[in-house]
Amino acid sequence: MADLLKAETVAEFRAKGATVLRAVFDDWMEVLRAGVDYNLEHPAPNARDYRTEEGGRFLSDYCNWDRIPQYRDFIENAPAARIGAELMGSRTVRLFHEHVIVKTPRTGMPTPWHQDLPYYCLDATQTVSIWIPMDAVPRERTLEFVAGSHLWGKYFRPQRFDGTALNENDGLEALPDIDGDRDAYDIVGWALEPGDAVAFDYRTVHGAPANNSATAQRRAFSLRLVGDDATFARREGITTSPPFESVTLAHGAPLEGPEFPRLL
Repeated sequence: MADLLKAETVAEFRAKGATVLRAVFDDWMEVLRAGVDYNLEHPAPNARDYRTEEGGRFLSDYCNWDRIPQYRDFIENAPAARIGAELMGSRTVRLFHEHVIVKTPRTGMPTPWHQDLPYYCLDATQTVSIWIPMDAVPRERTLEFVAGSHLWGKYFRPQRFDGTALNENDGLEALPDIDGDRDAYDIVGWALEPGDAVAFDYRTVHGAPANNSATAQRRAFSLRLVGDDATFARREGITTSPPFESVTLAHGAPLEGPEFPRLL
């Protein structure tokens, strides 16, 4: 089967921990928009759904692929799994979870700088998030990445959106103040159109500005995929997100089961 991606795209992903994918999901925008519209009207019980003083809404929801048919259709039939395999250099691809974030006009709430992997019940080096906006995203409101941070060999303490630690005694160090010294880092990001996507390693430090636009919303569907070496992680006293409370896998077991279907 022919590769979907150029060699330089794969090389950028592996060197910088993030890359842009142009027009790869043009044919799937209406499917994803219909799924997100349903998700907005029917959020899951554990969704974070904030209303801001400015009149905006911020929805963060995940693990809905098995109840929203448009999400399942995309996950099973769009080229995301093949793209993930090429970026990770993996023979196999499994779904870890999907994540939807919607920032309506005047949300005024940034996504703080963070890494994804320390939040997860997961150990892996072959990982990729594919972040797919359903609205045009200008450079000043796009997802940003600290290039090369996936190779720092560090895991930073996960935080909630209010800045408090998810786990106070997790033994991890605090993230540096990136916004306080942006010139010290190689920060990359791309203006995006519907059908475009960005792909990034779970270890890459990333964040996004608030949506202060009076008219433009930012709907994004993010697909979290893992490769050959992913194993389930249980850490005593540590809260993970998503919680996956029904998963009974032992620590170190291969990431298998109905919650984590194999896509490739």
